[in-house]
Amino acid sequence: MISIKNKINLKEGILNKMNNYIDTLNETIKSYYKILSEDFPEFLTEYINTPAMLKQSKISVSCGTIYSKMYNQMWYSSLDHSIAVALIIWHFTKDKKQTLSGLFHDIATPVFKHSIDFMNKDYEKQESTEELTTKIIQDSEELMYLLNRDGIKVEEVADYHIYPIADNDTPRLSSDRLEYTLSNGLGATEKLWTLEEVKEIYDNIEIQKDENGIDELGFKDVDKAEKFVHTMSILSRLYIREKTLFTMQMLADIMKRMLDKNLISIKEIYNLSEKDIIDRIKQCNENNIAECFKKWENAIEVNTSETPPDGKYFVNIEKVKKRYINPLVRLNIEYKRIKDISEKANIDINDVLNYKIAKYVFLDFNFE
Repeated sequence: MISIKNKINLKEGILNKMNNYIDTLNETIKSYYKILSEDFPEFLTEYINTPAMLKQSKISVSCGTIYSKMYNQMWYSSLDHSIAVALIIWHFTKDKKQTLSGLFHDIATPVFKHSIDFMNKDYEKQESTEELTTKIIQDSEELMYLLNRDGIKVEEVADYHIYPIADNDTPRLSSDRLEYTLSNGLGATEKLWTLEEVKEIYDNIEIQKDENGIDELGFKDVDKAEKFVHTMSILSRLYIREKTLFTMQMLADIMKRMLDKNLISIKEIYNLSEKDIIDRIKQCNENNIAECFKKWENAIEVNTSETPPDGKYFVNIEKVKKRYINPLVRLNIEYKRIKDISEKANIDINDVLNYKIAKYVFLDFNFE
């Protein structure tokens, strides 16, 4: 239990605006947040500025790709993404519990994000780390203090899947999928649109009813839905291009090798920053890991083959999660899936679903 004195100190620390994380962000992200929600709810600031949440600021949404010369990406952290998801939910619902569920949804994200799902052989769902969310919240004295103060139960905010505006099944549009499509298109994956275009898309979205009468984010106009789907289709293919899958599997294999050698622990994968982990990798003397990592860092492109390359470290992933969205759009007095009414969107979505990559992807090194 937290003592009265510690509670007072805790509250003062959380509310200390000199340590406000939002103030540290660049102007692009601040402007992006302003698009997502004109008002930034004060309660959200308190929850963000806790150690459990701030830890996510040291993890990139790129799944580790940002650390290689093969990519040109802006820094966008797991915390930045979570804040943006929360702002989207707040904008559409003004519901505190749903908003906090969005903020917490990636609190259990480990270093290199979905690369650890690859380590766990969870290629298709990429949800293997989510089960720790409740425990991390419960283990945080700061978060529990705030939740108790606000009269909110952990189970009301630990699973954002229970709120359809926050999350739903693929290929529906949720706050989470909307956010990573917008931010990844702003440069977290590749620069595909401007802040003005993001605003154009975002302002066209409203809450609609899906085929089962459940709330879902959807578009007011067909042309805006088509534009969103087109950019989504480009990003969806980038998520599973050869060099991205290679990077994620390589980092997964490095983490597994280091775990097997007791050079790192599961706890450290969830609690250290990516910088700390990379320092460990670069100091690793086992299995040629440090040298291979350096070659990957400086690589410009990967190699591909339809047969296993001899004497090279290679990646062969036959089934992987294909992230795509088939949003609702208003058509007269009905809501329709864009794929059913737009040939343009239909082509874009099929391009994602039918996307093929080379069977083997490799670089000129091999782990001992």
